[in-house]
Amino acid sequence: MSAPAPSPLAVVDAEPLPRQEEVLTEAALAFVAELHRRFTPRRDELLARRAERRAEIARTSTLDFLPETAAIRADDSWRVAPAPAALNDRRVEITGPTDRKMTINALNSGAKVWLADFEDASAPTWENVVLGQLNLIDAYGRNIDFTDPRSGKSYALKPADQLATVVMRPRGWHLEERHLTFDGRPVPGALVDFGLYFFHNAQRLIDLGKGPYFYLPKTESHLEARLWNEIFVFAQDYVGIPQGTVRATVLIETITAAYEMEEILYELRDHAAGLNAGRWDYLFSIVKNFRDGGSKFVLPDRNAVTMTAPFMRAYTELLVRTCHKRGAHAIGGMAAFIPSRKDAEVNKVAFEKVKADKDREAGDGFDGSWVAHPDLVPIAMASFDAVLGEKPNQKDRLREDVSVAPGDLIAIDSLDARPTYAGLVSAVQVGIRYIEAWLRGLGAVAIFNLMEDAATAEISRSQIWQWINAGVVFENGETATPELARTVAAEELAAIRAEIGEEAFAAGKWQQAHDLLLHVSLDADYADFLTLPAYEELVG
Repeated sequence: MSAPAPSPLAVVDAEPLPRQEEVLTEAALAFVAELHRRFTPRRDELLARRAERRAEIARTSTLDFLPETAAIRADDSWRVAPAPAALNDRRVEITGPTDRKMTINALNSGAKVWLADFEDASAPTWENVVLGQLNLIDAYGRNIDFTDPRSGKSYALKPADQLATVVMRPRGWHLEERHLTFDGRPVPGALVDFGLYFFHNAQRLIDLGKGPYFYLPKTESHLEARLWNEIFVFAQDYVGIPQGTVRATVLIETITAAYEMEEILYELRDHAAGLNAGRWDYLFSIVKNFRDGGSKFVLPDRNAVTMTAPFMRAYTELLVRTCHKRGAHAIGGMAAFIPSRKDAEVNKVAFEKVKADKDREAGDGFDGSWVAHPDLVPIAMASFDAVLGEKPNQKDRLREDVSVAPGDLIAIDSLDARPTYAGLVSAVQVGIRYIEAWLRGLGAVAIFNLMEDAATAEISRSQIWQWINAGVVFENGETATPELARTVAAEELAAIRAEIGEEAFAAGKWQQAHDLLLHVSLDADYADFLTLPAYEELVG
């Protein structure tokens, strides 16, 4: 590879960070600039297409499998590329941000895979973006340790053969990186995250017997998957590694993508590693797309929408069948419980729920599943061990018994549950508490014994918006109105102030979080993503 010309990228409004020059090298920035120059125009077209499709859904209140790609679905001959050895056994995957402590703990967790998250579990401060990359570079060179300044406890990596395989998740297509500009325009965050990680680590990972593996979030169509495939082809040629070294697992976490699962795998077939069922973003996407579709699309409280709901069963079973038909891994959803160090009874009940959830996924044919905490790894591992035994996966279970009609995926009214007043209170509580932490630079936050990320904040604010706009009447006789939401939010803010004290309240961003939640929950012009207005308020 010849020496690159000086990068046309500019780093703007960013305080210098320790060792940032190891990440923001001239060569790495030149690569990101070339990604931006070649691929951002198409990304812009695809974002515009999202808006057009959403308008069509608003007009018709329905979705269907695409007639123009019927031949791809009907062709039984094609398969995705075989899984590399490092990604063949994915029975338990742990998720989390790329801060230094989490990097060590996740790699040491006993999980087969760590989803190293620059997306929903990471607030995109410049520090998180750059130092997260540095932590991964250090981990691959075994140049990483951490001592907790409060407890004095030290953390170091286990032997290489005991470490999880990393699958990195960049930001979604909709987010910009304001600190890195090209001719005065921000570069898409997805290209920054992917570009820096790939450039620095692709060859290093190959040397370790692994490779540059990615989770692709918020995908809405096979055309977006095609763009990623074009990026992978270019990137591999750019650094001189074999085509097919990159592997990507696509999160099916939008309702439109659920109708294009086979096409998404087809577009990425030389680089595809599987599909994942992302529960909260999926529900958020249903609300977002069908928000003006009337009462039959109104979701009940988020915790009442379990994976056994008929429309969620249709989604997950279709995902397993699609993946195994095409030789890809099917990865299940998140166990978000955070064990309590004080309440053994809370843990007992939660662990039983986690076990039941993972037993169901393993029994349905999934090849692996997610957890948010190392203590849950053994529980999920036992569920999949019981089904898989010594086999690395169960892709041989073709699930030909599964038949899903287009309407099954959006049969929201098949649920008996209804929204409740307690559900409104919970949505406000989680929304305020999560957004406050996000504005302080924390993207993965333990709230009421659950690990919450941006997806759970999205479903919280979306449900508030939906219930108000649908005029939902709760079981206590109160109607969902902007005034009621403001009252509940004011009560929650007062409760937080009493709970943590005046000093801690003043030091936080509680009023700002309260105001932002109400803005995205009550504004008639529904924001596509909470993180877009939130990013405008994020310092750093």
